[in-house]
Amino acid sequence: MRVTIILIIGFLTISLQSQDKKLVTVHKSMELMGSRFDITVVTDNEEVGYINIAEAEAEISRIEKLISAWDPNSETSLINNNAGIKPVKVSQELFMLIERAVKISEITEGAFDISYSSLDEVWKFDGSMKEKPTEEQMQNSVAKIGYEKIILNAEETTVFLKQKGMKISFGAIGKGYAADKAKELMVSKQVEAGIINAGGDLTTWGTKATGEKWLIGIANPLSEEKIFSWLPIVESSVATSGNYEKFVLFDGKKYTHIIDPRTGWPASGINSVSIFAVSAEFCDALATAVFIMGKEAGLFLIDQLAGIEAILVDDNNKIHKSKGIHFESNE
Repeated sequence: MRVTIILIIGFLTISLQSQDKKLVTVHKSMELMGSRFDITVVTDNEEVGYINIAEAEAEISRIEKLISAWDPNSETSLINNNAGIKPVKVSQELFMLIERAVKISEITEGAFDISYSSLDEVWKFDGSMKEKPTEEQMQNSVAKIGYEKIILNAEETTVFLKQKGMKISFGAIGKGYAADKAKELMVSKQVEAGIINAGGDLTTWGTKATGEKWLIGIANPLSEEKIFSWLPIVESSVATSGNYEKFVLFDGKKYTHIIDPRTGWPASGINSVSIFAVSAEFCDALATAVFIMGKEAGLFLIDQLAGIEAILVDDNNKIHKSKGIHFESNE
């Protein structure tokens, strides 16, 4: 049985009168950035709602082209191709994203690090991996990792990776950033309300067509079919990292796809982490970092950060939470 915190979105696809305005809920699912995106908007016209969703989709596609390490023409690929060679001038948008990522690395003491990509050559979670990596392979890969080797020049808006073979990737922050940008666009166009669910990185604004708050369901870790509690999300975001998605087994031990960039080895001790904050980008990055840091260090960090909360499920299926989380249990 998969054990995690399940995000269950409560919304009604109905029309009603609210403040003399007829509101409808429009929803569409799509494949973007290698993940399923679900976009829901509340608006006064169904046709306009689908136009809004198409605009949000276009914005997410734009960001994917900017940050994709797989697209040879992206700014990110240009940075990676020039690692150890020369600084690369980039757009202000990408520069600021990398700058924020480095700051998150600093506060998590390297548990979050966008330069982790060299480990992709060591760990494979597509079924092709037949044996555990050697210590030599691990050391060679980890040697190419280190956020402190990402040199940023704010005046020139350049990015330089100091070491040849270094790579940056936005797998642990990109979908959250895309969700934030799509939401920002919708708000700028005065879309009443909605949800952007970027493969589990979720952000909301406004309320349901009924005027009620958007809710997420926290599943009982011993039974996914039972909701332990409902939590409202008001103008806020949530992201979850879990060890159920991708893993390999060696000698009966499970190795998750969430890898500590400081050691090269998969994190252990946690089944899932959900982070609650205003920014989906921040939620995305911190969910990964706290998963790697573990229960004590992770919750200690969260309790020092204003406006950030967390729910953890450890590998014994016990729920832990930060100081600001108060369950209203249904059981």
